[in-house]
Amino acid sequence: MEQKQRLAILGSTGSIGTQTLDIVAAYPERFEVTTLTAHRNWALLAEQAIRFQADSVVIADKNCYAPLKEALATHPIKVYAGDEALCQVVTSSSVDTVVMALVGYSGLFPTVEALRHGKKIALANKECLVVAGETVMDLSARHQAPILPVDSEHSAIFQCLVGEHSPIEKLILTASGGPFLHRPFEELDSVTPADALAHPCWDMGAKVTIDSASLMNKGFEVIEARWLFDVRPDQIEVVIHPGSYIHSMVQFADGAIKAQLGTPDMHLPIQYALTFPHRLPMQGERMDFGELGRMEFFKPDLRRSPNLQLAFECLQRGGNTGAILNAANEVAVEAFLNGKIRFTDIPRINRRTLDQATLLSRPSLEEYRETDTEARAIARSLL
Repeated sequence: MEQKQRLAILGSTGSIGTQTLDIVAAYPERFEVTTLTAHRNWALLAEQAIRFQADSVVIADKNCYAPLKEALATHPIKVYAGDEALCQVVTSSSVDTVVMALVGYSGLFPTVEALRHGKKIALANKECLVVAGETVMDLSARHQAPILPVDSEHSAIFQCLVGEHSPIEKLILTASGGPFLHRPFEELDSVTPADALAHPCWDMGAKVTIDSASLMNKGFEVIEARWLFDVRPDQIEVVIHPGSYIHSMVQFADGAIKAQLGTPDMHLPIQYALTFPHRLPMQGERMDFGELGRMEFFKPDLRRSPNLQLAFECLQRGGNTGAILNAANEVAVEAFLNGKIRFTDIPRINRRTLDQATLLSRPSLEEYRETDTEARAIARSLL
């Protein structure tokens, strides 16, 4: 019998993490959970650790260490806290695959450490490639540590490329358009966090859902695709596809286009990343083309979605611009969710932070860290 794949799931209490555990529960003979981590949801983390008999847990917020430790006192589960512990647990010899489901910049350094130790990465954290794509992909190649995409769009592209030997002419990333697709432009100033969190297709965490509404998420996916698939910025196109049935497409040199279709369910790309090159049976809804009706496609309106334009600009400029954009956006999204700024202020803060931050053409990992600190300070000063 095939040896169990030993998983460290970073961000196990979030949307991707909980769905990953659904797959583990469905195939207990194939997967074993060694490590689970969370930011501050210690109660759910403890519950997951007990259920899946994890060897260790990490809570990033050290203020949550004491209640987590107490909750697990009668179980043989090691308890750690802090960002340094996140970087340490991924290097363990008892871990085969790291499911990187942390949100935002926090995923960069654990990803780097996992790659340095040759771990397979099931990557749901696009920000580590937005911030330091060249560095991350170099580490993957140098240490022969595969990165398998979990984002539905990049998983779709990856699935379209399996078995192909022809060069890519163009990647076509689809976007649902978010909850404000048909909202008049003049009303975007007054939309609320609750409005922005009502995504029409996907069930995601708050940060990713706001980014989807502003098309920043699609901009980050453009940057991620450039590094994952080694293409030029001008080989990437974004098309609005409100139904989200086609998850993305690849156009080849002869003009042929391959697309990956499916219902909007993240279980499929997560499972495919974990089981590649095999496909395992999965319960769930299936597409019925007879009931589907028509599928719509149209070009994004950059006047409504300046964040997408900023992402393409960062790809052209290179260096640490992705790190600046990511840091500014994390600050701006948090401020919007807390009612401190308007939805339309998010791209304005992102633009002004890019204009003011120190630009570096070939930053080191430490300089990426410094860029992140500087850009956050600038963005906060602009709130």
